Amino acid sequence: MPAVSNRGRGRRTINEINMVPFIDVMLVLLIIFMVTAPMISPSMVDLPSVGKAAKQPDQVIQIVVQKDDSLEMVSDSKKSKINFENLANSVQMAQTGHNNSAVVISADRQVKYEVVVKVMDTLQRAGIQRVGLSVQLAP
Repeated sequence: MPAVSNRGRGRRTINEINMVPFIDVMLVLLIIFMVTAPMISPSMVDLPSVGKAAKQPDQVIQIVVQKDDSLEMVSDSKKSKINFENLANSVQMAQTGHNNSAVVISADRQVKYEVVVKVMDTLQRAGIQRVGLSVQLAP
């Protein structure tokens, strides 16, 4: 029902918006946010930790991805060029006779990430268990 004023000649309606209820609601919301904001914990990502292996690998096979996406396998100080189709077979042949061998993928800085993931996926699909990435520590 509109507010009515008795000033002047007769009754007139007041055409103004009453801001008091709006301000009351906003102050209540402000207080609620001020009380609940410290209770909200920031989202934390639980990253996995890396520890030292209990036993060092007997043999380390290194797969080097060159700038031109060609592959090279380094095993027992022997370098050999391999193509992508024979990657899994070459690594499995190099692992024969070694129960505890690891495969490390080293890639040039300018190699696309997709190529490195493709190499890693190929090795894991072939059943090779210990596959890791080689990184250079910043000085």
